Amino acid sequence: MTSSTHTADPTQIDPPKKVGMVSLGCPKALVDSERILTRLRADGYAMSPDYAGADVVLVNTCGFLDSAKEESLAAIGEAISENGRVIVTGCMGEEADAIRAAHPQVLAVTGAHQYEQVVEAVHTHAPPSQGPFIDLIPQPDQDLIKLTPRHYSYLKISEGCNHSCAFCIIPQLRGKLASRRIDAVLREAEKLVAAGTNELLVISQDTSAYGVDTRHDAREWKGREVRAHMTDLARELGQLRTGTGAAPWVRLHYVYPYPHVDAVIPLMAEGLLTPYLDIPFQHAAQSVLKRMKRPANEAKVLERLKNWREICPDIAVRSSFVVGFPGETEEDFQYLVDWLEEAQLDRVGAFRFEPVEGAAANALPDPVPEAVKEERYARLMEVTARISAAKLAAKVGRTLPVIIDEVGEADEDGDIGATGRSQADAPEIDGAVYLRNVPATLSSGDIVDVVIEDADAHDLYGVIETRS
Repeated sequence: MTSSTHTADPTQIDPPKKVGMVSLGCPKALVDSERILTRLRADGYAMSPDYAGADVVLVNTCGFLDSAKEESLAAIGEAISENGRVIVTGCMGEEADAIRAAHPQVLAVTGAHQYEQVVEAVHTHAPPSQGPFIDLIPQPDQDLIKLTPRHYSYLKISEGCNHSCAFCIIPQLRGKLASRRIDAVLREAEKLVAAGTNELLVISQDTSAYGVDTRHDAREWKGREVRAHMTDLARELGQLRTGTGAAPWVRLHYVYPYPHVDAVIPLMAEGLLTPYLDIPFQHAAQSVLKRMKRPANEAKVLERLKNWREICPDIAVRSSFVVGFPGETEEDFQYLVDWLEEAQLDRVGAFRFEPVEGAAANALPDPVPEAVKEERYARLMEVTARISAAKLAAKVGRTLPVIIDEVGEADEDGDIGATGRSQADAPEIDGAVYLRNVPATLSSGDIVDVVIEDADAHDLYGVIETRS
């Protein structure tokens, strides 16, 4: 009787390890999640859509507010309960002791945009499958993992922030401003559009400050030098074209109203940029802005808003405001309400002030009682809803371009509905356009002309324009 030993096939590669991802917080964190997953896929990992199929789960946390920290801790707890093997990253990762105190089972904790450390932790706790030909597998950098729908993409141009707002701890979490190279940003934008993106959402902590840290250094792009500056970036993004030759929508977020912002308004009027600005005003009363350590030039802002609308009548301005900041008096709040009546902003979000551990605002005197915060918040939202309703009602009868986000199933009468957004609506945070009786050939990402038939306080309703 002879014996034999089984020899494994040397060309056989084990099935790839799978990684799950829970991404919390703002779009900037979502971009971090996309980059982490893209890097892991290049290292041979596969992605798992659920807890059960994952060898390890990443939780990208938010740590901006105490309520966000509670949500992050709850998400970590759920991932541990459902899977058991959890690595934590993101803004709350800066508070590793608090995370481990609540969830000692976590495998590793890393901070915001610490891509290498996250990947190293995954390699340690779920080593990648290896085979003799693993290094021969191509790893194209253009094949990016996206966590948003195919037709829109976030384009992050910088990390960190140089401001020292009293209510914010972003500089502690993400560091000082660190701008990306202009050619790298434009190359990424070009690849995203080539891959099917019809809407680019430019994000950072302070888009207007892009390139300040690098003294707006210039790089060669398409045979010419382009500065790392918001206006140069906006102009170049306006030159991009989709596969059909159309200009993608380019939407600017987190734009502080520095003087040079005026230079991008004509680009909107020319159709090179989406006529939309997301500006974090936070308040209008000078005394509150001073305590917030924010610029206090609300009168000049009103004048600039007027000028912007003269240059580009369709411009939509969105902003967010904090109510109940320490020391905010009834007079301060009424000033904000009166300012909003005059400013007539298109989209407004509001937040009740919430102490954040490590923020300078926590030490300020005269905290506003919670009941007063709630009452002011309700009043503010009532005013802004009324302004929004009037602005949207004025669009009834107009024909507007709309980007399609979702196409529904036919109802019992064969009518197909769809949900989209106008140029005044950013995904997730603004309103929607609801369409009736759309063709079965309509797809997500299509940009169509829509006749607006009705409106409410936040949304529009219409039908695709028929051409004779």
